[in-house]
Amino acid sequence: MAAFSQLYNLHINVLFNYGLKLTIDKELLKDCIHDIFVKLYTKKDELGTIDNLRSYLFISLKNKLCDELRRRMYMSDTAVEEVSISTPTDVEDDYMEEEQRKNEFSLVRRLLDQLSPRQREALTLYYIEEKKYEDICEIMNMNYQSVRNLMHRGLTKLRSLAS
Repeated sequence: MAAFSQLYNLHINVLFNYGLKLTIDKELLKDCIHDIFVKLYTKKDELGTIDNLRSYLFISLKNKLCDELRRRMYMSDTAVEEVSISTPTDVEDDYMEEEQRKNEFSLVRRLLDQLSPRQREALTLYYIEEKKYEDICEIMNMNYQSVRNLMHRGLTKLRSLAS
């Protein structure tokens, strides 16, 4: 029972996040996740060996959600044409976009790490914290023209590193 509880805690968040890509109904999603874990526990002897538990859980959740949505559609007065269902390619696209964002963030971080600490601080204050030059002068205890020069040299170095 402790191992099953640990298994549940290990996978619940990732299954919930995956399920949100397939449906916006959080209560239905929670019920479906609960149902697949109940089935996993009650039918553990009948299931045999599961080579990849994570894949099994993802596929089970997708199938359970599809079954529940199909059952609700059958009982619903809503026309089939009015229902929009996420396709697996939507999930793949979202994953690819997230990976792209991570790669871009990593690149920006590596480029910023190559600047001097003062240049990085000035650029961070201006572009990320959206401070005005006057505020940056005060924070960094520098005059206006020095901050402008520091920003210019930092941006020039970033451009040369990025190309």
